[in-house]
Amino acid sequence: MPYIEGFVAAVPTANKDDYVEHAREGSKYFKDLGATRVIECWGDDVPKGEVTDFYKAVQAKDDETPIFSWIEYPDKATRDAANERMSQDSEMMNMEMPFDGSRMFWGGFEQVVND
Repeated sequence: MPYIEGFVAAVPTANKDDYVEHAREGSKYFKDLGATRVIECWGDDVPKGEVTDFYKAVQAKDDETPIFSWIEYPDKATRDAANERMSQDSEMMNMEMPFDGSRMFWGGFEQVVND
C-alpha cells in the first residue's frame, strides 16, 4: 500500500498565489524524488474548535489560512530515500518559503484503509 507524508501549516492569506506557485514547483520536485501524487489544499471551511483545531496546531495568526497537504509515495523506503536526498540538497534546505516553516508540522503515515 502507498505511504503518505502529511503536512499542516499556516500561510499568510495574502500569499495564496505565491503559495500555490511554490506548491506547483514542489510537486515537480517531489515527483522527481519518487512521489506518485502530491495534494495541496487551501483551508476553505475550517472550523475553529474550543480545545484544538488546525489554527491552534500551527499557531495561525488572524491573517493566515491553514493548509493541509500530503505526498503519496509507493512505499516507506521511497519516502525515506526522498527525505534523505532532500536533506542533502542545499537549495531545498535554504529555499525561501511563502510562510513560516517553523510552525509547519508533518509526519509519515502507513495506510490502514484505502477504499
